[in-house]
Amino acid sequence: MTPHEIEHAAAEPQPANRLSLVDRYRLQTWFLGIIAFSMILFLLVQARFILISLVIAIILFSLTADAITAFSRLRIGSWKITNWLASVGAFAMIAVILLTLTGIIISQINTVVTTTLGYTDQAIAAMARLAAWISPEAEQMVETSIRSIQVSTYISTLAGQASNLLSATTLVILFVGFLFAERLWFNTKLENLLHDKAQAQRVGRIIHSIVRRVNHYLLVKTGVSLATALAVYLLMEGFRLDFAGPMAILTFVLNYIPSVGSIIATILLGLVALIQVTEPATALLVFVLAGMIQFVLGSVIDPMLMGRALRVSSFGIIISLAFWGALWGIAGMFLAVPIMVAAMIVCSHIPAARPVAVLLSREGLPEIEEAGTVTDEGERVRAAAE
Repeated sequence: MTPHEIEHAAAEPQPANRLSLVDRYRLQTWFLGIIAFSMILFLLVQARFILISLVIAIILFSLTADAITAFSRLRIGSWKITNWLASVGAFAMIAVILLTLTGIIISQINTVVTTTLGYTDQAIAAMARLAAWISPEAEQMVETSIRSIQVSTYISTLAGQASNLLSATTLVILFVGFLFAERLWFNTKLENLLHDKAQAQRVGRIIHSIVRRVNHYLLVKTGVSLATALAVYLLMEGFRLDFAGPMAILTFVLNYIPSVGSIIATILLGLVALIQVTEPATALLVFVLAGMIQFVLGSVIDPMLMGRALRVSSFGIIISLAFWGALWGIAGMFLAVPIMVAAMIVCSHIPAARPVAVLLSREGLPEIEEAGTVTDEGERVRAAAE
C-alpha cells in the first residue's frame, strides 16, 4: 500500500458501531469497578467473624480513648496518672465487662434451653389458639405443622452458639489490647503516611468527628436500652412471668437495631406472655404495656437525647440495615448505623463522593466539621427545618 493510500484510509470515518477510546475507557472502568465491588463483598462475607470483632473492638476503643486522655491529665498531689497506666486500666475494665456480660448471656441461654422444653406443649397450644380465630381447620393445621418441627434441634443449635460468643469476646479483647498499644503512635504514623502535617490534621479531625458522633449515638442508645430492659423486667415480674431476665437482655440487645429491633422485642414479649398465661386478655395487656414502653422510650425520649448527633436519613438507615444484615447477619444490623455515620462523614469530605453523603444525610446537606465547626449553609437549613 502506498503512503497516499494509508493517509486516505486513516482519513476515512470510523464505523458508527465502534466505540471511541473514551467510551472504551469508561466501559473498562465500570467493569473494573464491578469486579472490585464483588471482591470486596466476597471478602466481607468470608472474613465476617474477624471483621465484626475488629469493628466492635474499634468502637469500644473509641468510646474509652477520650476518657483515657482526660484521666492522663489528672494529678493526685505530686503523682500523675500516666497515659500507659490509664490505658492498662481501661483495657482491664473493658475485658472484665465483656467477660462478665458474656457469662451472663451464656447463663441466660442455658436457663432458656433447660426450661423451654417444658413450655413446648403450651407454646403449640398458644399458637393454635391464635389460628383458631381464623377457622377450626386452621387451628388443626397450625398445630400439626408446629409439632412437625424439631424444637430440640434448634435449641441445641442455640446452645452451641454460646461457644462462638465466647470466642468472639476473646478476639475483641485481643483487638482492643493491640489498639491501646498502638494509640500513642497513631498521630505520628498518620503524618508519616500522608507526608503532610496539615493533611494529617485534617484526617485526624475527620476521625474525631466520626468518633464523637458514633460515641454519642452509642451512649444514648445504651442508656435508653438499659431503661427499656429494666422496664420490661419489672413488667414481667409484675405479672409473675418466667424468662424475665432473658427477655430483658434480649430487649436490651434488640433495641440497638433501629426501628425493627423494638418491634421484634415487643412481639416476642407478647408471644412469651401468651404461652405462659391462660387468658389471652392478660397476654394482650402485657403486649400493649410493652408497646407503650417501647414507644415512650424509643420514639420520644431517644430522639430528645439524640439531638443532632444522628443526622442520617431514615430511609438510608433501613437500606443500611438490609445491606449489613444480609452480609453479617444480626451483628451487621447492630453495626449498620455506626458504619453508615462513618461513611457519610468520610464521603462528605471527598468531593467525588459527596453525592453519596447528600443521599445518606437527613437534610440533604451533610455537615463538614473543620476544627469543631460546621458550615453556615448546613446550620441555616437545619434551623429552617426545625
